[in-house]
Amino acid sequence: MSLKSLTLKPKKEYATVGLFNDCFPPVMDGVSVCVENYAKWIQKMCGGVNVITPKVPKADYSKLDYKVLAYYSVPVPMRHPYVTGIAEIDPTYLSKISKIRFKIVHAHCPFASGMAAQRVARLQGIPCVATFHSKYRDDFARVLPKPVVDGIIKYIIDFYENADLVWVPQESVIDVIREYGYKGPVDVMDNGSDLVADYPEKYFVDARNALGIKPEEFVMLFVGQHIWEKNPKLIIETLSRMNDVPFKMYFIGTGYAEQEMKELVTSEGLDEKVTFVGSITDRELLTRYYAASDLFLFPSLYDNAPLVVREAAALHSPAVMAAGSTASTILTDGENGFLVQNDPADMEAKLRELVADPERVHRVGVQASKTIVRSWEDCVGEALDRYNVLLKLRNLPTIERI
Repeated sequence: MSLKSLTLKPKKEYATVGLFNDCFPPVMDGVSVCVENYAKWIQKMCGGVNVITPKVPKADYSKLDYKVLAYYSVPVPMRHPYVTGIAEIDPTYLSKISKIRFKIVHAHCPFASGMAAQRVARLQGIPCVATFHSKYRDDFARVLPKPVVDGIIKYIIDFYENADLVWVPQESVIDVIREYGYKGPVDVMDNGSDLVADYPEKYFVDARNALGIKPEEFVMLFVGQHIWEKNPKLIIETLSRMNDVPFKMYFIGTGYAEQEMKELVTSEGLDEKVTFVGSITDRELLTRYYAASDLFLFPSLYDNAPLVVREAAALHSPAVMAAGSTASTILTDGENGFLVQNDPADMEAKLRELVADPERVHRVGVQASKTIVRSWEDCVGEALDRYNVLLKLRNLPTIERI
């Protein structure tokens, strides 16, 4: 049974947008949150959304307003809870996808799900938009020899060369995709935040009280995969130099480096000040942690455009990021965030300075909420407009809003 033969059958279902990605909640990372919000807002604005993703064990999508077509998957070695799979070897997927007629597909990953998106686009004669989200080279360089990594990067660039539109989530990421070898046109399409709101002061006070934080404690937070590429070692080594400071540090997330991070915290005598919360899928609970924190520590050299920095900013928690990193280009030091060198002594000096001036930290946090945060509703609305420009250029039916 082939996808091509099945797609020749009469179409029985019509959809607006197919969103393809290799992960989707309950597996949580920045890209899965992005796809989830695209699905939510396109469904509200237009309807007819289908998310195509590998099947996560025990995931229940029955209560969502849009459809999730999950295909057969297997666990990704050493990267729990991620799964992967090839859509076209799943006969149930083939049967279902053959009955759906899309207006446009959007791939948020260049691997199995992205290839499935491009096959659907090719067979149905519709455009495929592809977003370049991550520094894929770094992921593979950790575990594979350079010749193999080079081959994977060539495959990735071929994938983007075959897309009708290529988007990146912020201006600095253009340099990354060019470095990889992509030479075609590329546009910036911002990511948003679902935490945009006018939070009263009481919300922040209640959040700290709910977490048992003392008034004199300065709270710092990291949210993201617990992997060494995100530079958590710099955070831990910096905090180990600040035992005289009354602070609390929360790490939220999970990943292959989690146990070693915990061991490093223990060896540095930080167990009473540092808490590993684990993965949080409850957005309300995660929002409470953002609201309770004074500073968001994210000195990653790996990320392109991390959503968590914007989420923290929405709750007035400014980020401390590594100067010169791709992700940090959205910040102006001292205005809507803080930049440090990739060095524990430099980061320590900055944190001591900020702990001593919480009013300044708060002012910068408020400015961050005004300058680097857009709502997902706004971003997805712009994405829909861009879809329609592409559809008009191809003389194809556009997507009508409800």
